Amino acid sequence: MDSFPTRIAFAEAQAILARVAAERRLEVERQPLSRARGAVLAEDLVAAIPLPGFDNSAMDGFALRAAEANAAGDAGLRLAGEQFAGASRGLVLGAGECTRITTGAPMPAGADAVLAKEDAREVDGRVVAAIPVTPGAHLRRAGEDVAVGDRVLRAGDVLGPARLSLAAALGQDGLAIHRRPTVAVFTTGDELRPPGQPLAPGEIHDSNRVLLQTLLMAEGLEPVAWPVLPDDPERMRIALRDAAFSFDLVITCGGVSAGEKDHLPALLREQGEVYFWKVRMKPGMPVLFGRLGEALVLGLPGNPVSVLATFLTLGRGLIDGLQGRVEPRLPLRAELLTPIVKPHARLEFMRGNLSCSEAGQLQVRPNPAVASHRLRGAADANVLIQLPEGAADYAAGDRVDVLAFGGLAGL
Repeated sequence: MDSFPTRIAFAEAQAILARVAAERRLEVERQPLSRARGAVLAEDLVAAIPLPGFDNSAMDGFALRAAEANAAGDAGLRLAGEQFAGASRGLVLGAGECTRITTGAPMPAGADAVLAKEDAREVDGRVVAAIPVTPGAHLRRAGEDVAVGDRVLRAGDVLGPARLSLAAALGQDGLAIHRRPTVAVFTTGDELRPPGQPLAPGEIHDSNRVLLQTLLMAEGLEPVAWPVLPDDPERMRIALRDAAFSFDLVITCGGVSAGEKDHLPALLREQGEVYFWKVRMKPGMPVLFGRLGEALVLGLPGNPVSVLATFLTLGRGLIDGLQGRVEPRLPLRAELLTPIVKPHARLEFMRGNLSCSEAGQLQVRPNPAVASHRLRGAADANVLIQLPEGAADYAAGDRVDVLAFGGLAGL
């Protein structure tokens, strides 16, 4: 009898993946900001300087005291100098004075507001306010965005463009991140031929290689595709052991079911360790997770839609866990546009098209192609619709969870 979990619930598979990934969390390295997009932050970022760093103008116009501008009326205030964005000139407002100022420029001492240029008139060296001026108008106070000591980014956050920009604004030229996993990609099967080559009867083009590579690239990784594995257990063993010495993660497509040519489960049992084999999900039930040497091995089924579903639902979670990501993927719920009849008990991931109504309601239309070999249905879709375990009928208007195909956007 097998000593590893098999035919397990999807939630149990997720838990095993998370536990193993946490035990094998990748080491921390410092990378320049330009190389950190999509990476997972390894240490909290605490602000050592305020943002803004000084009181400054939010508009091109005139720095002044609001009360004086309002009281001066048509007599206006004397224009006593100018301060452009850049080094502070150390200006100090005298009574009844104002200074010309540009966006981002430091405020002169004594000023408490900025009169926008379009709301002012200049007459013979004096500035007249065309509207009442409120104290604090168009004024950015030092530290109003970030105060010294604020924890602005947390370990486990995914570093997108805005977060990297914030780090730069705080003076950071690099950040401590978890190293991204190195990944070897294998497709398997004597029937596979590269796109562009002619096919003999019974042969098919290898579509899983580009599918898996681009899914990994969307996560910010740089996968290395190895030659197609033949349906030969010894040659498969040699190739996989070679990869296991050099990569953190080996992902295969095909060869994980129970057929005569499905050698990968036996290979992992004999040469490494199996964490689980087969998950009660549709598509993708034969998915295999284990270890060979120092590498983790994720064996995905061979049908292309199964590759898509198992990678998005389990593979991404493993990659997130290895990098210490704690920020969840963006949860989405949408209203069904057409009914679904689910006659089986397995959790199902169905292809669908997500859209938004004019009223702002997320809506999803299930794709009628449900077989795991029907790749066009995946190409026509942009989400997976998650249907929980248990047979059920879903009516149009019911709300369901959806999983977007997106990568670095954090979805």
